[in-house]
Amino acid sequence: MYLTLSRFTLPVHAIRELPLDQLILGDAVEVMRMLPDASIDCIFADPPYNLQLRGELRRPDDSIVEGVDEDWDKFADFEAYDGFTRAWLAECRRVLHKDATLWVIGSYHNIFRIGAILQDLGFWILNDVIWRKSNPMPNFRGRRFTNAHETLIWAARQQDSRYRFNYQAMKALNDDLQMRSDWTIPLCTGNERLRNAHGLKLHPTQKPEALLHRVILAATNPGDILLDPFAGTATTAAVAKRLNRHFIGIERHPAYVEAGWARLKAERAAPPYLTRNMSSKRDAPRVTFGSLVERGVVPAGTVLHDRLRRARAVVAVDGTIVAGSLRGSIHQVGAAVQNVAACNGWNFWHIERDGRLVAIDHLRETLR
Repeated sequence: MYLTLSRFTLPVHAIRELPLDQLILGDAVEVMRMLPDASIDCIFADPPYNLQLRGELRRPDDSIVEGVDEDWDKFADFEAYDGFTRAWLAECRRVLHKDATLWVIGSYHNIFRIGAILQDLGFWILNDVIWRKSNPMPNFRGRRFTNAHETLIWAARQQDSRYRFNYQAMKALNDDLQMRSDWTIPLCTGNERLRNAHGLKLHPTQKPEALLHRVILAATNPGDILLDPFAGTATTAAVAKRLNRHFIGIERHPAYVEAGWARLKAERAAPPYLTRNMSSKRDAPRVTFGSLVERGVVPAGTVLHDRLRRARAVVAVDGTIVAGSLRGSIHQVGAAVQNVAACNGWNFWHIERDGRLVAIDHLRETLR
């Protein structure tokens, strides 16, 4: 095994620190065993599907379909495939830190077996995402439905993980609508598809960059470390570089690694200010109403109003507010004066500034 650098190689046992922004030629499990515990922020895995193909697949015109017949997708039986799956997923869980997540993609041949093993190992499944292919290969024999989708499982390392989800970025990517778990993205075609010297597909299951763009944007931040244990022709690495994430790719096929390096050399990272995630209130530091009082932003004695000036309260020194006989938090008093069960006091109460009412939530954002 060798750690393949841009122009030279090193024995893989020479790795002492994380090999950031590198493609490693070698077996996924053996190489992952050399990575430190809890060192990875996110994993995207596109493992062999164990398609169990028998014989040639032909189109109606008798031409042969370019299927997956490589040795790396062949296993003796389900027991052998399950053993392989358990080994690489166990290493993935070891190298992920406690708040990290893993994405794994598969078809009906393997994704249900992978899902069960994920749960056996202690992963906590967050979503199953359906990648609906807008241009799937037809079912030429006409004996089944056209296989028009693949499934991605998104899982946290453990049930209590405080995992990263960039909700606002996903919403922005989807025309300001909440992103759903069914994604329509075309197969990898055209200039994006890598081909060999004979014009044939270099890798039979090369994934579209658009799919990886969405995965990486959803679950990582700029500067995070993304691991792909079955890197293929480095789609994950190329998109990670573009989005200013670090990557580690592992691939055992020399031709794929060589093509991946050529691809990465041509890839350019976007300017850092364009890859920063949109901030959300969920990620912002907590600011209490009491901190606005003690810092003098809303000093004791300040009068608060609702937006229509129907309710009035005065700020006390301890961060509570007083409205007649009522005293409590901005939320409790806001609910009481409206005779409702609950109230978001940050948006209900306003302070007068320069002749107009400003929501105290605006003052909180300014302090943040």
